[in-house]
Amino acid sequence: MTDSAPFLVAACQTVSGTHVEANLAAAGRLVAEAAAQGAKLVALPEYFCLMGASDDDKVRVREPFDAAAPAGPIQRFLSETAAKHGIWLVGGTVPLAADDPAKVLNTTLVYGPDGAVAARYDKIHLFGFRKGEESYDESRTIVAGEPQPAVFDAPFGRVGLSICYDLRFPELFRAMGDVGLIVLPAAFTHTTGSAHWEVLLRARAVENQCYVLASAQGGKHENGRRTWGHSMLIDPWGNIVSVKPEGEGIAIGAIDLKLIEATRGNLPALRHRRM
Repeated sequence: MTDSAPFLVAACQTVSGTHVEANLAAAGRLVAEAAAQGAKLVALPEYFCLMGASDDDKVRVREPFDAAAPAGPIQRFLSETAAKHGIWLVGGTVPLAADDPAKVLNTTLVYGPDGAVAARYDKIHLFGFRKGEESYDESRTIVAGEPQPAVFDAPFGRVGLSICYDLRFPELFRAMGDVGLIVLPAAFTHTTGSAHWEVLLRARAVENQCYVLASAQGGKHENGRRTWGHSMLIDPWGNIVSVKPEGEGIAIGAIDLKLIEATRGNLPALRHRRM
């Protein structure tokens, strides 16, 4: 941990549609709103750039990745937006080119205040769900990333990266080590979100005695899908600091390093681990 002064972070909530250009414009407005309120780290949700009419739509807009220079309109938007506002921007997820031409990597790219790539995380756990007529199988169009945690250093300390379905796998978060903040872009369905979203987010915060910032899709989309929303910031004791229930908007709050230290000092569960 570094400076003990509070550090504002924000989760942007979108209801993304089927046109990349319009989605980037909406994301740009939300990031600008968060930055205007003082946020120094801003997270966009999973699929912020596209919620297609079909799963194959994201394959058609996939971009190559080049750490030295943004290689496509989505990556250019993220780089330029981070630099414009002088913030750390966690870019939701971007469909990056995979070895399989019929699939993508569902990737979180983090850009620093200088507009350069600071971290990359390819989604490890691919969502599969079937209940009645509702059915999802991400493995049909997404290649899973390598099973290893991704962290980066922000001005207030270490940040761990995860995406949506990862939330159900606590071993990933334990493997991140000593982080002050976990960021989770997501597009939880209304069905699974209403049942499990909040309880799982709060559990990850309590288990790891750190903040959790979850940026979600939240509403009825053009493609007919309904997402749960409830983007939120949770503190190390499991309290919800800020939440945006549904629709476009932001959840914003401060990372307080003294609270992290006090929580871990009063209840040293991380030091008591034996496995």
